[in-house]
Amino acid sequence: MDNQNNKIPLTKTGLAKLQEELDNLVKVKRPSVVERMSSSRKIGDMAEESEYTQSKQELAFIDGRIEELEEVISNAVLIDEGHDHCQEVKLGCRVTVQNNKNENVFHLVGEWEADPNEAKISHQSPLGQSLLGKKIGERVEVEAPVGKIVYTITKID
Repeated sequence: MDNQNNKIPLTKTGLAKLQEELDNLVKVKRPSVVERMSSSRKIGDMAEESEYTQSKQELAFIDGRIEELEEVISNAVLIDEGHDHCQEVKLGCRVTVQNNKNENVFHLVGEWEADPNEAKISHQSPLGQSLLGKKIGERVEVEAPVGKIVYTITKID
């Protein structure tokens, strides 16, 4: 298998957030749940049985998330965000587009960091794919639930 296929593009900030989440799970949340499981097992009445079962399920979820984050972090490849005077849209770029009179700025990131609320779009999304490789002045068409949207690229940084 090509090792490049396993690589997960992340910005420096995105990688730091995932590392912070992992540290919190390993150092704070997991030990807290293990402690709850241990104390509920000692008491042993029916109410605590439910607490033990809940804790056990929560621990399984946390362990799964820890495993997932470790996998992502170990396969992370940092996105170069130093795109001064970019000639074309690349991963890590902030792209200013215009649609009619509306102007939007999208930050092209990997799928793990995509967040529409922060205008961070995945390079694998329909809009992200249509923007990749384009230059200032070019138009892109994107199919959206409201129909086809045409954007003109006005700036790349």
